[in-house]
This record gives sequence, structure tokens and C-alpha cells, in this order.
Amino acid sequence: MIRLGSNSQTRALILKNHKIEFIQNGGDFDEDSISTKNPKSFVYLATLGKYNELYKKYGVEDMPLLVADSVVTSKGELLRKAKNEADARRMLNLQSGSETSVITCMIYKSKKKELIDISITTYKFKEFDKKDIEDYISSKKCYGKAGAIMVEGFCKPYILDVKGYESTAMGLCVEKLKVFLN
Repeated sequence: MIRLGSNSQTRALILKNHKIEFIQNGGDFDEDSISTKNPKSFVYLATLGKYNELYKKYGVEDMPLLVADSVVTSKGELLRKAKNEADARRMLNLQSGSETSVITCMIYKSKKKELIDISITTYKFKEFDKKDIEDYISSKKCYGKAGAIMVEGFCKPYILDVKGYESTAMGLCVEKLKVFLN
């Protein structure tokens, strides 16, 4: 049993689908306190901030702690969660017909082991249909997602090429985590 230090339902689903037992306890770390525009630095600092907050609260005596965060980058721009419809539309249009990378950092700590990992999955998307973008934004599924993308949903039919794990793009590189847990 592990403690998932995240409020993400997608991360919880990844663990559940891979039969990793967990309880979920997210935190309140303020990502807006991070000023860097470098995507790898940002995702590491966000994950570390969440980890430090939850480690102080729960420790690892009762069970291991797993914390993760993701960001998206396209055309050199760091893309976080969409703030509103215009922001979501801007991010999706930036990624349309482009190469887009999802960078996920995870920190796992038990009494005996510690793993810090940064994984990247890169997609080449064909151009998004404008009506599909508007329908996706109207569905509100784009909110709470780094870069407003959902590779397992909206983006799936637009993927021309992928390098990396889909789980990384969904917010947690479970393939690396499972090797480490065994």
C-alpha cells in the first residue's frame, strides 16, 4: 500500500489499472510560487514542493509516499493548466500540428528506497479540427490538465507519432514505478 500525494483522478486511475494499492491524500502546494519558465525545472520544483509538504504531514513510517506533477511544452513554451477558455484555446492551437512534450516528475520514498524520476513523452500531432477544439473546451475536460491536453481522450485521433510512455503523458510513469516497487 502506498500513499498517493496527489488530487489527480487520472493518477489514481493509473495506479488502480496497474493493481497498485494506494490511498489518496493530495496537498495544497502553491505552484504559482515557482518562477522558472524552464519546463524540467518547473516540474521538478513543483513535485519537490508537493513532496516536502506531504512528507512533513505524513512521513513514510506508515506507508511509502508517491508524489508527481506534469507540465507540457510546445514550441518552447511552458504550458500549465488552462485558466479559462481563451487560455485553453491558445494552448490547443499552439499544439495543433506541432510536436508537444509532456514532462512528468515523480518522487517515491519508503523507509528503504527513494526514487526521483523525470520522464518525457513527445507527441507529433496533426492539426486539430477547430470544431473539435471548441467541443472539447465546452466539455470542460481540458481543465485540470497540463497544457489542456488529454492524450487518452481528445488528442488520441490526432497523434501521428509518439516517443515515450502514455502513462507519463497522463501524469505518472507507472512503468518505471512498477520496476522500482518490485
